[in-house]
Amino acid sequence: MPQQTPKKILVLSVSAGAGHMRAAQAIEAHAALAQDAVASHLDVMDFVTPAFRKLYTDFYIKLVNKAPALWGYLYHATNGAPKDSSMQRLRRGVERLNTRALMAQIAAFEPDAIICTHFLPAELLSRALRQGQLACPVWVQVTDFDLHRMWVHEQMQGYFAANDEVAFRMRHEGIPADRIHVTGIPIMPAFAQAHDRAQCAQAFGLAPRRMTILLMGGGAGLGSLDTIAARLLALPGDFQLIVLAGKNAAALAALQALAGRYPGRLLAQGFTSEVERLMACADLVITKPGGLTTSECLALGLPMIVNSPIPGQEERNADYLLEQGVALKAFDAVTLEYRMRLLLDHPEQLQAMRAKALALGRPRAAIDVLAQVLAPEPEPA
Repeated sequence: MPQQTPKKILVLSVSAGAGHMRAAQAIEAHAALAQDAVASHLDVMDFVTPAFRKLYTDFYIKLVNKAPALWGYLYHATNGAPKDSSMQRLRRGVERLNTRALMAQIAAFEPDAIICTHFLPAELLSRALRQGQLACPVWVQVTDFDLHRMWVHEQMQGYFAANDEVAFRMRHEGIPADRIHVTGIPIMPAFAQAHDRAQCAQAFGLAPRRMTILLMGGGAGLGSLDTIAARLLALPGDFQLIVLAGKNAAALAALQALAGRYPGRLLAQGFTSEVERLMACADLVITKPGGLTTSECLALGLPMIVNSPIPGQEERNADYLLEQGVALKAFDAVTLEYRMRLLLDHPEQLQAMRAKALALGRPRAAIDVLAQVLAPEPEPA
């Protein structure tokens, strides 16, 4: 029997925030492990003019960092704006003018299917499908525990939702129920694997049985990472702290200096490709509530303290995690200290949160997405 030719899947994302890109990379990575698919990931921003790229990515990042309240207003205003409003028509017109190179690249790739992990390519391809400029099916992966109306477009083959509530909102927006699939948010294969805590801890010089807190990312609203770490380390209790500074060299240097004052209690890390192994050492994660990071935590059964969510999608993510009992919320350094003391004094609460996180996690999300995309079309009745 001749071997079937693998299907070519194109995954489209936008480098405005890391989550959309990481979801696309996760789908691509899982496809590389499959026998029946070959996936390629494109950043839409690589095919637009520099001015449009600056507006779409740099402006977004500056807005959420410098004026989060304004971003929150825009998030809710665009969610409620009619599709035929002058603002929406102007936005769509500008997007079409700046993405012609992308359409040429798609045509050259000749995909069997396209998966969008950002609403911009979904919107562009909806128009192309409507006008007969594209023939292959297009799928949409929503990357938060919320649904903004900018994700909802006609002509899409199907939608992948993070949970049942997002699926309910999709149906409310008019998406047919048979085109909605509750898969979770795709995460990298490493987060779907079991990691031996003792082995991981030994590799990083950590005590495997000691209570371990992982502090991730920026301290927006809470202070600098070294200030937060110093405040946490001053708390009573026998625990060790891991802090990820990413590519912030100044923060890493400050944390390394702080580690000298707390020997054996603070592990400061810069950018690392082993986040899943560090998570395997942890009992609790302090993080921003992005859709991808929190999905990774849930897959590994990690309770969270979510800090300073960006108004809009991160607020909705935080609400969902709090409602499910897998996270607490800290909106300033004082609240963070209180939440930490609470969990240190009540380990049974932390254990209950862990059990709920494990039950809520969807480590197979990318596998389920690919299975749906690769499924044969049903025969016409």
